[in-house]
Amino acid sequence: MYGYKKKVEASFDDAVKKTRDELQQEGFGVLTEIDVQATLKKKLDVDFDKYLILGACNPPFAHKALLAEQDIGLMLPCNVIVYEKGGETVVSAILPTVAMGMIKNADLKLIADEIEGKLKKVIDGL
Repeated sequence: MYGYKKKVEASFDDAVKKTRDELQQEGFGVLTEIDVQATLKKKLDVDFDKYLILGACNPPFAHKALLAEQDIGLMLPCNVIVYEKGGETVVSAILPTVAMGMIKNADLKLIADEIEGKLKKVIDGL
C-alpha cells in the first residue's frame, strides 16, 4: 500500500473543495493541479472518469526535507488525488514513509512520519 484513501459522501467538485480546505488547515498549499480527464481527452482523445492530481506542499516540512536530503526534491510535492469511479468519489494521499522509505536517512524518516500524519489527518477530515 502506498496511499491512504477514503471514499467520501460528496460530489467530485465538493470533494476537491473540501480536500483543498483540509490541506490548507494542515499547512499545505497546492503547487500543481493536473486534470487527468481533460489531459487524456486533449492528448489522446479518450474519455476518462473525473480525476485530479493535486501537488501539495507544506513549505516548512519541504525545507526540512531538503536540508536532510538534497535530492528529495525528486519526490516532492506530495500528491493527493481525487477521482470518481462507478459513481463514487475517492480521495487518496501518498504515504511519504513508503515513498521515501528507499532513502536511508534517519532525519528524513522522522520528517516523512510527520508529513504522513498530517496527510492522514486531511483524508480523515473529509
